[in-house]
Amino acid sequence: MDIVALFYDLDKFAIAFEPAWHRRLIADGRARRRRPSRLCLGEVMTILVLFHGSGYRTFKHFYTDHVARHLRAEFPRLPGYGRFVGQVPAAFAALAAFLPTRFAPSEGLAFADSTPRRVCHNARINGHKVMAGLAARGKTSTGWFFGFKLHLVIDDRGRLLAACFTPGNVDDRRPVPGLTAKLFGKRVADKGYISRALFEQLFARGLQLVTRIKANMWNQLMPLWDKLLLRKRAIVETVIDQLKNVCQVEHSRHRSPVNYFAEVVAGLIAYTYRPTLPSLNLRPDELAAVSR
Repeated sequence: MDIVALFYDLDKFAIAFEPAWHRRLIADGRARRRRPSRLCLGEVMTILVLFHGSGYRTFKHFYTDHVARHLRAEFPRLPGYGRFVGQVPAAFAALAAFLPTRFAPSEGLAFADSTPRRVCHNARINGHKVMAGLAARGKTSTGWFFGFKLHLVIDDRGRLLAACFTPGNVDDRRPVPGLTAKLFGKRVADKGYISRALFEQLFARGLQLVTRIKANMWNQLMPLWDKLLLRKRAIVETVIDQLKNVCQVEHSRHRSPVNYFAEVVAGLIAYTYRPTLPSLNLRPDELAAVSR
């Protein structure tokens, strides 16, 4: 990951975002000091995103062993680890606003899926306090979990088209209309997205939902291209695997809900800067044919 190019994009966005964000904050009537930080907002965002492309398993080791030792020239006013962690909540809004700017435009073909984001082991659910009132217990094909669902929409080249979070007990079909608001063509998904009402709603605005049928459903004729696309739906599973195991978007060591979401959003941003992404290697004429 090119640190110079990353910092240029993030700092350019932060310079425009920060004053606009402060103007729209709702005041509570009390005077507050705004102590200047040793790091600008762009630098904080850059360090958070760099972690997810570094290969380190924990942010603390990345900060103390790599950033503090080898990136002093790039960040000359680097604070201690505790001070930096205190600045993460202030960067969350900027990261969340920057992520949609990294979404690729729709080209007529999309793959969708959701993945659980566990916040603790099932045996510690009753004693978990950090995400109380936010996370929920849900179920996937591999069993029960406590946490959130990360919903992703990607294209045939592995680029992110849309993403959102929901509690773990939310049906996968509920956030689909909002996630696909700017998409057209075909959207390939698994059996969990089967719904006649959802199909008709998406089809009315130019988006066809392509899924396999369940065992208790009548068999129907399907175009050959749609059958081939269903076989290639595993590309979204590959992207999820890279997000979890390469970009480090899943672990349960957070002590703050804001820091939790800030780290996941930073991981999604880091994924968009990866030099190579999973791809189906479709030619333009093939992409035009399958997206009709």
